[in-house]
Amino acid sequence: MTLEDLRVFLDVCERGSFTAVAKTLSCSQSAVSQHIRRLERELGLQLLERLPRGVLPTAAGRLLRDAAAVGVGRIDAAAERLRTMARSGGVDEVRISTGSATVRAFMRDAITALQTRYPDVKLTFRTQPTTRDCLADIEADRSDLALVSIVGPIAGVEVRPIVELHWTLTVHRDDPMAGRESITVDELATLPNLVLPVSSSSLSALHPLLGTANFRDAGVAEWDTAMLLAETGVNRALVATVPRYAPAELPHLRFIPIEDLKAPTAGWAARSWADLPKPILEFAETVEAEMRK
Repeated sequence: MTLEDLRVFLDVCERGSFTAVAKTLSCSQSAVSQHIRRLERELGLQLLERLPRGVLPTAAGRLLRDAAAVGVGRIDAAAERLRTMARSGGVDEVRISTGSATVRAFMRDAITALQTRYPDVKLTFRTQPTTRDCLADIEADRSDLALVSIVGPIAGVEVRPIVELHWTLTVHRDDPMAGRESITVDELATLPNLVLPVSSSSLSALHPLLGTANFRDAGVAEWDTAMLLAETGVNRALVATVPRYAPAELPHLRFIPIEDLKAPTAGWAARSWADLPKPILEFAETVEAEMRK
């Protein structure tokens, strides 16, 4: 029994005629009959009832027809997916876990490049609030790559550092602090209305680094909310950013570096870099170039 035997058998069941199938396949009626006879010999049952005008599947034929239709359909779908993967560097989907703000700020060029070079590849994002959640996606094989904050060794994954982040005080452009070139940790203790993302994986490392400074903070859910509150001018946000961060989509904000406060490193996490297909590696490299500008 071959896959071609089953394909021909399904065609005969659908068309009800050896002659019609032979014409479609550009072969002889005898060649079509050989496929059916091979199946019947192997199974030891008659699969088709020969009628004066055409054929009909027997009870055994109906059973094989229904099973073959599902099996051949799945094989055909898998074969098409494999052909797509072959055209796209061995992958049909790139799965990324990171924060929504990171996608917006640093992944536009990578998204465009991937879709231009590999139009058959699906790009899937899992937006997560914390590095912990992103790493859980990697561990559970829900993502191929995760863009995370690296504050120490991470067990079970391979990390690729991209850029050292800076802690910044983010304020509205009309804020009295907006013209400052930098600010010290001790000065933070004198500023009211500070907020920071409590879901940040680097938060646990932040408070010890502040030393004995009388730091008072109010927490918000995540980075985007902190930015929104800073945009209103009511609050000032303490966030980690790439150096010289000044996104065009946030023209009302100013990012003031904080002196003597070590921030985490932003980087990629993956189960195994050696096993990642070329399209995924190219996506990662494009994002890295954008973050290092």
